[in-house]
Amino acid sequence: MEPQAQLVALANRMADKIQYRRPAIAKHTDYVRGVRGRLRFASKEFRRYMSDRFSDFSDNWCLPVAQAPVERIRFKGFTPYDDVELGADVMKCLDRNDFERGLQEAALMMTATGRAFILVTNQDGRARITFEHPDSACVLYDPRTGQPSAGFLIQQGDDTEYGTLMTPTTIVAMQRRRLEDLTDQRTPPDVYGWNVGNARPNPWGTVPMREFRNQMLLDNSPISDIEHVESMQDTVNIVWAYLLNALDFASLPARVIMGGDPLVEPVYDQDGQQIGEKPIELDNQVLERIYQFTGDNVNIGEWSSSNLNAFIPVIEKAVEHIAAETRTPGHYLLTNAEVPATGYEVAEAGLVSKTMERISFLKSPIRDMCALAMRIEGHADQADIIADSKVQFATPQYRSETLMADAMLKYKQLGFPIQWIAEQMGQSSDEVERIMRMRTDEAHDPELEALNNALRIGGGTDDGDITDAGGQPTPPRDIGAGGDPRGGQNMEAGQPR
Repeated sequence: MEPQAQLVALANRMADKIQYRRPAIAKHTDYVRGVRGRLRFASKEFRRYMSDRFSDFSDNWCLPVAQAPVERIRFKGFTPYDDVELGADVMKCLDRNDFERGLQEAALMMTATGRAFILVTNQDGRARITFEHPDSACVLYDPRTGQPSAGFLIQQGDDTEYGTLMTPTTIVAMQRRRLEDLTDQRTPPDVYGWNVGNARPNPWGTVPMREFRNQMLLDNSPISDIEHVESMQDTVNIVWAYLLNALDFASLPARVIMGGDPLVEPVYDQDGQQIGEKPIELDNQVLERIYQFTGDNVNIGEWSSSNLNAFIPVIEKAVEHIAAETRTPGHYLLTNAEVPATGYEVAEAGLVSKTMERISFLKSPIRDMCALAMRIEGHADQADIIADSKVQFATPQYRSETLMADAMLKYKQLGFPIQWIAEQMGQSSDEVERIMRMRTDEAHDPELEALNNALRIGGGTDDGDITDAGGQPTPPRDIGAGGDPRGGQNMEAGQPR
């Protein structure tokens, strides 16, 4: 076990990493929630006039871009490479921990911020699997092997913050009093001022936390899927601000006063008595849609209305750029995207490839943590099988069961086994076993066999032969040129032979 001073220094280092990442994480999550990215204004004057009028409006494209691959991610289980049987204990454990929902949230956080975390702990001999926010967790990696060498987690209570430092040999718990001037936002983590508890050995020999890291460039800096969308969204909202401003002026009539005395407003003292007058400020005239031009020989040289049709094409073109840059299908973002009935497969090809990439980033952490969960629950044999198994996800290509059934039927006609077809349809390992058992039971059930024979009467066999009333195939008969099975050619319809 490491000395306490070394553990504290390690915890400080990891807390500094979390603190350094927090601004970018907060920015990305605010864009997804729509807190940031609201209407932008190109000038201070424009902001002064219009920011209060449309302050709550925002056009949020970050959320659908981040959600597009996540909605196609469905974890199905594990498929052993060897000829061994994996029990149902791991799926029971995952269902007990609401794994499916947690993985969806973690995948969304991974695509939005670039990283998310999964943690396994021991609670009275049962594995507890949780997914942690990236602004409260950190994992360090061995520079030689690339394997996790340490993990740090901060959890917040009502008035206390709890920290946990995890290494392959040691687990240290610490806590501190929660700051009192907090809002509903998350606390910036740092370990200075923590009360460090006694270190205890790590019985599992591995860091019980893994990191879901989004696409990287052979470094430790995952890329957010919405980072480039944020600036484009700001541009779209600038155009929206101009459009809404033009609509606001177009919907209310403006008044022009030519000549006359300047407009004034009364001035009152502290007792409410009028003590004078002052000219109405120009800003107030603009907001009230009143324009006054004083002096002799005043006229208006230009008073044309705004072209409202010029704004929407700019917004549509910007959204098309968002779709192209993020491999998000255009019909996900634009309702008038023209996609033929047979063209969705081509239109969504980029998103399917992107989803497969994101699935590959999830597989290794899931395999490691599920194997650890089985060791915690006393199933070392299943943990070994999971460690050498394939992590199975449903195929992200098919959104319609009709399309999937049609593709699987073609595989069946090509001679692929039914078990492989069931796996390609996204069935989990236990579901595949159940399907094969049901298929075997049907094959040995005499009543079902008689029913199948009855359904085949008058139909076709697998090789295309026609069956008679007894279920036996009948040889094909020659058919004449006129379509008569007796071989004669009927030249005139309705004439007796």
